[in-house]
Amino acid sequence: MSTIGAYFRLVRVGWVLVREGVVSALPSEGLPPLVVFAKSTVSLLARSRATKRVRSDRLALAVARLGPSYVKIAQFLATRPDVVGPEFAEDLAGLQDRMAFFPTAAARASIEGSLGRPMDDLYLSFEEPIAAASIAQVHPGTVATADGPKRVAIKVIRPGVRKRFADDLEAMYLVAHLQERFLPHTRRLRPVQVTETLEQTTKLEMDLRLEAAALSEIAENTKNDPGFRVPAVDWERTGRDVVTMEWIDGIKMSDVEALSAAGHDLNAIADTLIQSFLRHTLRDGFFHADMHPGNLFVDVAGQIVAVDMGIAGRLGKKERRFLAEILYGFITRDYLRVAEVHFEAGYVPSHHNVASFAQAIRAIGEPIHGQPAETISMGKLLTLLFEVTELFDMETRPELVMLQKTMVVVEGVARMLNPRFNMWKASEPVVSSWIRDNLGPKRIATDLKDGVKAAVRLAEALPEIASKTERFHRELLAMTESGVRFDPQTAEAIGKAKARHSRSGRLALWVIALTLIYIVWLIH
Repeated sequence: MSTIGAYFRLVRVGWVLVREGVVSALPSEGLPPLVVFAKSTVSLLARSRATKRVRSDRLALAVARLGPSYVKIAQFLATRPDVVGPEFAEDLAGLQDRMAFFPTAAARASIEGSLGRPMDDLYLSFEEPIAAASIAQVHPGTVATADGPKRVAIKVIRPGVRKRFADDLEAMYLVAHLQERFLPHTRRLRPVQVTETLEQTTKLEMDLRLEAAALSEIAENTKNDPGFRVPAVDWERTGRDVVTMEWIDGIKMSDVEALSAAGHDLNAIADTLIQSFLRHTLRDGFFHADMHPGNLFVDVAGQIVAVDMGIAGRLGKKERRFLAEILYGFITRDYLRVAEVHFEAGYVPSHHNVASFAQAIRAIGEPIHGQPAETISMGKLLTLLFEVTELFDMETRPELVMLQKTMVVVEGVARMLNPRFNMWKASEPVVSSWIRDNLGPKRIATDLKDGVKAAVRLAEALPEIASKTERFHRELLAMTESGVRFDPQTAEAIGKAKARHSRSGRLALWVIALTLIYIVWLIH
């Protein structure tokens, strides 16, 4: 029944995309003739007014019709231009995550259920919502403290969103499996793994305790950083479905005129923003991955305050070193080193030629050095870099794609504040400091220290490893002597499962065919 439901949901998604003109806006280049014919045929079913809209508007209306979980799916795909293409990723990135408010009574019930306490014990006041997105909405409120009433922001999960997302995800998995089966050339993009990543990241985002933990971690990392902070979390009033945090009195970074009128130094804020992001990425390996202007405030003291930590990115120590070396290689025009780093990291398969890859890297780097510094975009550089690596069979690296997307957004915000923003000059103190500490003599000492720790852990684990190896050896010998056997119950269960799968698959195909015939009959 689950498979049939996934097929039905997939038909609904396809129908909405056709009616809103999204399918007709898809590029036909490179598609097989039969697919192009099918696309042209179903495009005739699009609404007449839909075909008059630009593609981004068609996408926005289609996603809005499909519901909150598809807004979240679209936001995720916007971070994966390697999967949907750069143009569609840009269109999806422009979607506004603004949904209708759900009733305040439902929010109250959700909070009480999550925290196990009545609202009157938790809050002095709980006001009507001021913002609503696909997963949650935000209410102002006040709590009692030793210093008197304190204003807070209360984020509450949208009722039923987890069930809705789980149902819609079944259709996503179906598409991913069909794509891998019938479009072999797309297997490099690993669509099933991409869907698994979507499922994992969204599950994390739907547990507000984890968002609170992310806020707490980045607050600890940045406690001594100049000009940047995040809201403090009220852990007493935080649970799976609700997070209560400090209320931020500040100006949204998207309101440039208000920031200027308040006397803030926009150039300094732009520098602080990019330096903070690079510190989080290179020093901490943990960064806010949704730093659009609506999530960034400037408080009365001129500090940047980042809110909404539902989406965060992580980079391991090796990935941070590779990133720094790549950026440094472009700065110093050492394209061979940039190429070598890609091979060392395993980003490019070893059967390719390093010198040929360095030649491709040079084609990106040399035009940059002929431009004024303020026109050079680090985000654009990374975008071009990923385009070139496709020619060399570089597989999808989700953590790097998220980093690239965030860097493009942060750099865009900085240029919004300062149109002549010099990305390289602003980032130089942070990047050079990290390179000095991590790629010089200090790195050798750190690597030796880490090596000693790893050796100690290995020594402690040796008795257990020896025991498991001996047990595995005995089991392997037994298997080679007697073979692998299923008991009768297991064999019977496998046969029944196979039969059920075949029947449900055939039934689902008939249901889809009859549904499509019915839709066409209704139209004509």
